[in-house]
Amino acid sequence: MGGFFGVVSKHDAVEDVFFGTDYHSHLGTRRAGMAAWNKESGLQRDIHSIQNSPFRTRFEHVVEEMNGNSAIGIISDYDPQPLLIRSKLGAYAICMIGVINNAKELIETYINGGGHFSAQTGGNVNSTELLAALISQKNDFAEGISFAQSVIKGTASILILTDDGRIIAARDLKGRLPVLIGKREDGYCVSFENFAYLKLGFTDEKELGPGEIVSLTCAGIKQLKAPGSEMRICSFLWSYYGYPTSRYEGVNVEMMRYRNGAIMAENDELLKNNAGVDYVGGVPDSGTPHAIGYSNKSGIPFARAFIKYTPSWSRSFMPAVQNERNKIAKMKQIPVTELIKDKSLLFVDDSIVRGTQLRETVEFLYKNGAKSVHMRSACPPIMYGCKYLNFSRATSDMELIARRVIMELEGEEGFNFIDQYSDGKTERGKRMRKKICEELHLASLEFQSLEGVEKAIGLPACKLCTYCWNGKE
Repeated sequence: MGGFFGVVSKHDAVEDVFFGTDYHSHLGTRRAGMAAWNKESGLQRDIHSIQNSPFRTRFEHVVEEMNGNSAIGIISDYDPQPLLIRSKLGAYAICMIGVINNAKELIETYINGGGHFSAQTGGNVNSTELLAALISQKNDFAEGISFAQSVIKGTASILILTDDGRIIAARDLKGRLPVLIGKREDGYCVSFENFAYLKLGFTDEKELGPGEIVSLTCAGIKQLKAPGSEMRICSFLWSYYGYPTSRYEGVNVEMMRYRNGAIMAENDELLKNNAGVDYVGGVPDSGTPHAIGYSNKSGIPFARAFIKYTPSWSRSFMPAVQNERNKIAKMKQIPVTELIKDKSLLFVDDSIVRGTQLRETVEFLYKNGAKSVHMRSACPPIMYGCKYLNFSRATSDMELIARRVIMELEGEEGFNFIDQYSDGKTERGKRMRKKICEELHLASLEFQSLEGVEKAIGLPACKLCTYCWNGKE
């Protein structure tokens, strides 16, 4: 994934961007960068790996060494950025959040002579460099960004810091990711997460619409391109990736998760499949608010039967190697034996992707004396790997536990009935859940319905991207 933050100010902006970018650290742990501009030095830039050290540690020197009234920063799980670019549009720094799935095609079609790009590990090109090359095909930034977004298969939300101190911000064409503007008496900021700028004394000014492009100076906001009418914001932001205090399209993440849990509890009450449960808990951290909502609605006490040791371990999805992710997830789990031994436990997880970590969690609970373990997923079965966002745990479809189980039950023919397998009321849906329960040693399993997620978010279904669950674009 990734997140960015930028400030234009009457005063030095670097410290604000340092803290604002750091507040996006939950969105990635591989690379990060900052760029600043001032009249004397022009554009400056610093990029570091943050795989073995957090952003704050790696960039604390930048506050002293870099200065400027305009600055941008990014947490990136893939390409090193921001990049400094020199083109017919002038010198500028650029960073992006998203993914370009048709890089080879774009280079061959639009870049004269095939182009030369910095090769990354595995021979892939730097997506931000390719984006800049596409933007430079046109005569101004707005036209170039619009062109690039129109030909990219994937998603690109963009920040550009120009050589005259402006910040140009563009939300991706379908609004799959949020881009918010904050205002303070000395200038403006742009951010993925709105809480990042609220902590710095900015107030909410506006949220960019799909494909909207604006130019920011400390004096004001200038719209370079009006927003489009079609939006498909990622529903998974509320279920998992978003920070609890964040708000997208006016909907707070934590409150959505409470509502989501309550809807699951209502469904279980109808099915009568949570009888005898002693405690409800979350598979921390993002599963916890879903579980609180479930507990509040069902009346079953909430308890933290195990705690994640987080002072020295990052979120377990972050490491690039699956075995390392699994090891970290296991090392972080510290049991509260008194809440586990001889107890029937129901846990709510934000999602069930491969099932590998979940299997180890269930084994851990039984090893510590649990009588039974029930599981609820706060979102529907994940049936498709995302092709719109650059999730760090990129997953091929057949790695997904739901897909794999369908193949085992019915072969490829079963993929013609994905909607039935997603629905726990159908015979196919019941068979898939029973099979997963057998594999993971669960007493029961249920997934939130698509309608339940949409209800919990509260936005019209037509404005939400639900591709990973139903394959609809």
